[in-house]
Amino acid sequence: MTNTNNWGSTETSLSVAKAREIMLEAVTPVEGWESVQIRSALGRVLSRDVVAPFDVPAHDNSAMDGFAVRAADLSGNETRLTIVGTAFAGAAFSGVVGAGQAVRVMTGAVLPRGADSIVVQEEARVEGDTVILPAIKRVGQHVRRAGEDLAAGKSALLAGKRIGPAELGLMASLGYAEVAVRRRPRIAFFSTGDELASIGRTLAPGEVYDSNRYTLYGVLTRLGVEVLDMGVVRDDPVIMEQAFTEAAKQADAIITTGGVSVGEADFVKDIMSRMGEVRFWKIDIKPGRPMAFGRLGNAWLFGLPGNPVAVMVNYYQIVLDTLIKLQGETPIPPRPSFRVTCTEPIRKLTGRREFPRGVLFQAEGQWKVKLSGNQGSGVLRSMVEANCFIILPEDGNSVEMGDLVDVQPFEGLI
Repeated sequence: MTNTNNWGSTETSLSVAKAREIMLEAVTPVEGWESVQIRSALGRVLSRDVVAPFDVPAHDNSAMDGFAVRAADLSGNETRLTIVGTAFAGAAFSGVVGAGQAVRVMTGAVLPRGADSIVVQEEARVEGDTVILPAIKRVGQHVRRAGEDLAAGKSALLAGKRIGPAELGLMASLGYAEVAVRRRPRIAFFSTGDELASIGRTLAPGEVYDSNRYTLYGVLTRLGVEVLDMGVVRDDPVIMEQAFTEAAKQADAIITTGGVSVGEADFVKDIMSRMGEVRFWKIDIKPGRPMAFGRLGNAWLFGLPGNPVAVMVNYYQIVLDTLIKLQGETPIPPRPSFRVTCTEPIRKLTGRREFPRGVLFQAEGQWKVKLSGNQGSGVLRSMVEANCFIILPEDGNSVEMGDLVDVQPFEGLI
């Protein structure tokens, strides 16, 4: 039964922002967690806070190579102090810095007892066992205090954080060998259409090789979810219903391509309506206007268009953030964009948000953008040769050469 609840009529064509809002409000993170070694945690989402077991740094230490001194000794323009030892990172000075004394220190060395400040090496002049130093600028200069970065017992990383290289290094610095992460969501996907052939066999007349499953495999694997490729499903309501039933038993979410427009063989929406619920199926976007979202049993269902570029645009602009939330990452990372000059005209109709593919480049010391060739929704080459989306808002008109446009670089998209 089609269930619209608070989401409005499924016949309404939604804005991109509204579609994203509906999906993000509907989906909740998967339950369950596991403990993994930190090398295996890259790209995973923390299920618990990572708490500092000790102060970082553990001791007051020198932030620079130089000399550890008592600030009270450096009251004049220049002061001569006796060098009484050296402190290395990992090998502390065992004595106490007394009046008129200095200790040579290396970056990271524990601040010697009795000293309260560091004078950098570049400001010092050494003559035998004597160092000549300028007046101190402030007490405590170039000293990193114990617990300055992290205090013992405080959260170093919060649950919901996606683990990147820097997070791995931070956890290692705290002595963590294992970390608790959310389980990976399981995403089932398949393509629909009698015209589709899997690679590895000769094409029959009228057939094309299915590229969408490989695109989805790529974006989902890079996202870090568990993938279940269910192949190509024919345009037969019985076979398709069996595929949906099987996918819903195994997956947290299902992504299909094809079968969501208004053709005779486009069954996805009808099956979703009969077996589960449809929350919307049209979006004011180009490419990719026909897109269904709903629920089938315990699985969320994303019915994407069949055209290869439309699949990628809908995935990145609408589906991705929902899958990130399903993984448990909070907050959802924003999609960076900035304004640059467009070097060619782009035709556009008002009333829909368009995402032509562009090439971001530098010329005359400025960033500029141009189209990446043929913008047809079936031309994957326009994605391959592009490095950004050009974002044309719903209320915008055609772009003239020299106009400023918003661009969203591919780099940084998961």
